[in-house]
Amino acid sequence: MNKEIGVAIIGTGFGEKIHIPGFQIHPSTKVTCVYHRDINKAKAIAQTHNIPQICNNIDELLALPDVQAVSISTPPFLHYEMAKQVLEAGKHLLLEKPMTLSAMEGRELYQIAAANGVIAMMDFEYRFVPAWQRFAEYLAEEYVGKKRLIKIDWLVSSRADTQRPWNWYAEKDKGGGVLGAVGSHAFDYISWLFGPVRRLVAQLSTAIPERPDPTTGGCKKPVDADDTCLLLLELADGTPCQLSISSVTYQGRGHFIEVYGERGTLVLGSDNQKDYVHGFRLWTGLAGNPLTEVEIPKRLEFPQTYPDGRLAPFIRVIDRWVEGIETSKVMIPSLKEGVYSQLLMDLSHQSHETGSWVEVPDFDVFLGGNS
Repeated sequence: MNKEIGVAIIGTGFGEKIHIPGFQIHPSTKVTCVYHRDINKAKAIAQTHNIPQICNNIDELLALPDVQAVSISTPPFLHYEMAKQVLEAGKHLLLEKPMTLSAMEGRELYQIAAANGVIAMMDFEYRFVPAWQRFAEYLAEEYVGKKRLIKIDWLVSSRADTQRPWNWYAEKDKGGGVLGAVGSHAFDYISWLFGPVRRLVAQLSTAIPERPDPTTGGCKKPVDADDTCLLLLELADGTPCQLSISSVTYQGRGHFIEVYGERGTLVLGSDNQKDYVHGFRLWTGLAGNPLTEVEIPKRLEFPQTYPDGRLAPFIRVIDRWVEGIETSKVMIPSLKEGVYSQLLMDLSHQSHETGSWVEVPDFDVFLGGNS
């Protein structure tokens, strides 16, 4: 049996909900340290989860001999500096999406990871959900034939309440907004399932322009991050793709992907508004036949599920990360996939600001550039 990999946790929101339990459940990893800038909060989290060490200084954390790897799930405006420290210290990295605040920052992290020979992965967990994996198999088998249209709706009500408090999520310059929160996932799985994007046009909007700030007794504070995004993409193979995302839609449809082709149709979707992983179903239909729900084969099922649907696919991400660390092989989704998703987000903002279509540059050239 291989020795457990010592993992330090940086980020204690999503990190405490998913990262800590995921690493504690996984047989090949052990949470050895938790970081919080407030040492008393670090101490409380460590006591709750039986974590042996605490830090409020990242340099001290990285100097600990039993920390071989680090997971980062802080807000995105902190990712670049923290991840850079981790990678330059030669530690393996698991990084939450969105990767950084810009593709240029992401590219630099990718290059540092490659130069230091560490295994760095992104937590794009939809790649590891059983219904999504079966969907990918149908696409690989060319079930629909030549694709005619891809339509993606991701319409939820998580931020529809105007009284939901202001926080960093409301601030564009800190990586807030629904494009970063879920568009980052969408851009990753579009690339995984359908291939690269040739060009795109985007309209970003903010339906709720202010929110109560709890630090000032509830006084309203401006919101400049997007809560609705409408995008048209032209894929490299010419297929048109329509993407509608919103976090402010009461009774929104949920999360659905429809693929229409010359031979038939595939639909993957979930109307679960409470859990963005639980509840996905898959329907297929060849031309002239009704859509029929298909059973997800047992070979793809999670060995165990949990009340929070995000935990089981996250453990599969850890599986892949551990395999990379043990074999010294880059695993997908790596930082390369993170940079691509970030690039498409950058271009979406550019398109919105210019009101025009934007061409996607040659990604391999971009990734290797120093400009």
